[in-house]
Amino acid sequence: MPDNLFIPSVDLRIGSLEEYNRKQKEKAAHDFKRPKALPCITISREYGCTGYPAAEALLEIMTQRTGEQWVMIDKDILDVVATRHNLSTDILQTLGEDNRILDEFLATFSPRWKSNYDYFKPLASHIVALAEQGNVIIVEMGGAVITRHIEDSFHFRLYGSEAFRINSIATRLQMDREEAEKLMRHRQKVRDKFSRDFLNHDNGDPQLYDLQFNNDRCTPEVIAATIADFVLRRLQ
Repeated sequence: MPDNLFIPSVDLRIGSLEEYNRKQKEKAAHDFKRPKALPCITISREYGCTGYPAAEALLEIMTQRTGEQWVMIDKDILDVVATRHNLSTDILQTLGEDNRILDEFLATFSPRWKSNYDYFKPLASHIVALAEQGNVIIVEMGGAVITRHIEDSFHFRLYGSEAFRINSIATRLQMDREEAEKLMRHRQKVRDKFSRDFLNHDNGDPQLYDLQFNNDRCTPEVIAATIADFVLRRLQ
């Protein structure tokens, strides 16, 4: 059984991204001075934690409390956008001179990522471009590392006990606990390897994050509300 069944619909999120991109282009056409920088939020998680439910709840809270449009971005959206939509070009055009900055930034990563340069650079470029536009919630994809140089970027991580994560996976994917445990260990191993080999960071390093949440004790709703309060207070 695929492990992305509990991830929100890609098509629905692409629709939100298209509307977001349209409004950003409208603003650019009418603004003659540099717009105020808008925040971006990244959410990282140990595999099996409720990152997507927390991100969805946060999206709703931030949209309501700021009165502005927010979008949630993950790898599935960027993959589909790149193959099915002209949005890919539109987003990357917003980088402008930041392409040089991005190249310098990517150069700080582990040399091993260069073997997959053609894959990784476009992904990182999209993440940086969206983060620079602001009002974006980035789930996974090394977002805390890739966007750490951006002003008003905020980074959060969910962790949990093995028992919690196994139960979460088994419940959401409707599989037995033994299968869920195997999936959890495999996926976490892949994520940790990516972080070490390509980002030259340990995802569990607390210095990457503004706050970390124990998912055993914090529901997605509590996590989302806490993140929203933290970010909005910092922006005052």
